[in-house]
Amino acid sequence: MSGNGYSGNTNALAIVERYDQAVNYLYPIIQNLPRSHGQFRDRLLGTLLAVPGQLYTAAKSNQASRIYVVDASLAELRWLLRFAVHAQRKLITPHQHEVASVHLAETGKMLGAWMKSKR
Repeated sequence: MSGNGYSGNTNALAIVERYDQAVNYLYPIIQNLPRSHGQFRDRLLGTLLAVPGQLYTAAKSNQASRIYVVDASLAELRWLLRFAVHAQRKLITPHQHEVASVHLAETGKMLGAWMKSKR
């Protein structure tokens, strides 16, 4: 990396672009969750929509610890999706969970490479 900080911005932008695909897939699904699960829906949406801001913050700060915050948010999102697909709730279908998991895994892989480059 050249000391100008652009590498982090480039990484964050590429990750956000990839993450956009996950958001575009998940957002309408989450919006259609039953009202009886409103609190869960709000938590899921909040976590989903917080990640891009966290990525930009990590890129601007150039601090590895900020990247770990994004990683933790992705882990929380994966847990929330597992909760939603559980047989006792069936808020999303197994197929929706699988597609979302692929999107998040690809985003996580890119994030992991960025984390590794900061070590």
